[in-house]
Amino acid sequence: MRSGSSAGFFGSFLPWLQGQAYPLLVFTTLIWGANAVAARLAVGEVSPMMLTFSRWIVCCIALGLSSRRQIAAHWRSLLPSWRYITLMGTAGFTGFNALFYAAAHHTTAINIAIIQGTIPVLVLVGSLFFFRTRISWLQLAGVVLTIAGIAMVASRGQLALLADLAFNIGDVWMIIASLLYAGYALGLRRRPQVPAIVFFAATAAVACLVSVPLVAAEIAMGDFFMPTPKGVALILFIGLLPSFISQISFIHVVGLIGPARAGVFLNLVPIFGPLLAVLVLGEALSTYHAVALALVLGGIYIAETLGTRKR
Repeated sequence: MRSGSSAGFFGSFLPWLQGQAYPLLVFTTLIWGANAVAARLAVGEVSPMMLTFSRWIVCCIALGLSSRRQIAAHWRSLLPSWRYITLMGTAGFTGFNALFYAAAHHTTAINIAIIQGTIPVLVLVGSLFFFRTRISWLQLAGVVLTIAGIAMVASRGQLALLADLAFNIGDVWMIIASLLYAGYALGLRRRPQVPAIVFFAATAAVACLVSVPLVAAEIAMGDFFMPTPKGVALILFIGLLPSFISQISFIHVVGLIGPARAGVFLNLVPIFGPLLAVLVLGEALSTYHAVALALVLGGIYIAETLGTRKR
């Protein structure tokens, strides 16, 4: 599917990027890596479901201010696809984020990083079964190599730790979240033929509405608290960058190169996260970070360059 539907957005702000799939993917995963750091900073500053709801409020406001004319011109074209849009917004946005933030309170960062790293594999397998996409052995080898990089950074360079992992409710939630986002990435292939910004606005609005009952449940269980000033700042950051800019970028790239190839780059998120933690949180940089980054980049090269040449 052509990605020209989102060319207007990139043409207005960063025209040289609109056809550059790989720089856009690096940019997108860098922002999502920053989102992981922001989520850690948000603990104790804003409750998880309030963060899920608020990020989509901010995103919807940004969409309304930047794209109201396109939305007004095309929203009627989405009405026949309202069930599909509801499913995509609920599963890919609200479901994934709510489970991600909730899981962070119940399981370890090691478990979350490894489980999140399964998303590209799920996308590849889903492409094979649902779209009959041919996947070469070299592409599979590239994915395995990138997963090895995830395991390296998640285990802090001590791979023996992986044998001692024990799954708890947080791990189960993260597995479900990964399945939801893989389904969302696959579903983008069949999105309605409207400008990407209009499609995204519809799914973001759904995500915002579906988040309301989650906040109500959080209040009923006594887990809600008003965001602190730092929490408000984090909501604005997450709402504008990880929720707004990066989602548009990912939709655009999937249109350029397809979900399977774009999904491989999601392995960069758990690499960028720790690297940004060094800069933002002052954590120490270790040798295994460099080794993991080399594994991930090597895997992407094999899957994207060698793997596609052999098909």
